[in-house]
Amino acid sequence: MNAEPVRTARLTLEPLAVHHAAEMAEVLGDPALHAFIGGSPETPRQLRDRYARLVAAPPPGRVESWLNWVIRLDDPDGGSDRLVGYVQATVTRDRAVVAWVVGTPWQGRGIAGEAAVALVAWLREHGTAVIVATIHPDHAASSAVARRAGLSPTDGRVDGEVVWRSG
Repeated sequence: MNAEPVRTARLTLEPLAVHHAAEMAEVLGDPALHAFIGGSPETPRQLRDRYARLVAAPPPGRVESWLNWVIRLDDPDGGSDRLVGYVQATVTRDRAVVAWVVGTPWQGRGIAGEAAVALVAWLREHGTAVIVATIHPDHAASSAVARRAGLSPTDGRVDGEVVWRSG
């Protein structure tokens, strides 16, 4: 399975490429963004190195697909558009584990929800029946995104995060 462009009313989910690193370093640069996702902002060089590994594919012996998209907010007036976050899915034979992150300046506009709905729909169109996400129990905004994408919380936990699951 390979990532391909996905379009919504306001967004284009663009397959991740190494050249996205510099702009994404700006998008992900707010330390407050990492309160729930962990880590700290990465430099453009660090992101370039990470993106190079992600687009190269999983290591030999791993039976999964790494699908990564940047979220491009399209300008309806034909002006400049820009990257505002990312979505990702790790797909195995029996499920996809998904995640989404939108940069701090673009939060609260429904972008993560729109992107997550598009991601889940694309995965279903490509034969993935079970979709899973893990979300920090105090992250109300991400929980709302999961609900919008058709996921429901379960009793399961992974590293203290709530497991959300489709259907």
